[in-house]
Amino acid sequence: MTAELETRSTQTGWRAFRARVAARPTLNLAYRIGVALAGTAVLAVGVLAIPYPGPGWAIVFAGLGILATEFAWAKRALGWLRDKYRQGMAWYSARGAAMRLFAATITFALVVATLWVLGTFGMVGGWIGVEWQWLRSPLKW
Repeated sequence: MTAELETRSTQTGWRAFRARVAARPTLNLAYRIGVALAGTAVLAVGVLAIPYPGPGWAIVFAGLGILATEFAWAKRALGWLRDKYRQGMAWYSARGAAMRLFAATITFALVVATLWVLGTFGMVGGWIGVEWQWLRSPLKW
């Protein structure tokens, strides 16, 4: 028995599944494409969610983590981004209350502006019978 087959026969769980998939080139390619699509979708949702309250960065890290299971570049990018995130949060934390208040104000303004542009305020106003012109999106959905 070759070393590769012996190693494959002693693996269990996820590693055994991945080894069986890797042994079939067409299936391996399809699997990698699936991981790429899923990871990219999760990463894109995370990037869109970053400015909003909630788990934006966690979703970004999850998307890169999915991609890192199959792609070396994503593993390197995940490590680099994790370091930069930690440095950025350390810098932000060291700035004190004034910086936190400024960042919270900018974040709040960005969220409100985005919701207005997307027509959320006009839609909710319509639900409760308030039809003020300034609530409507400038995009004229």
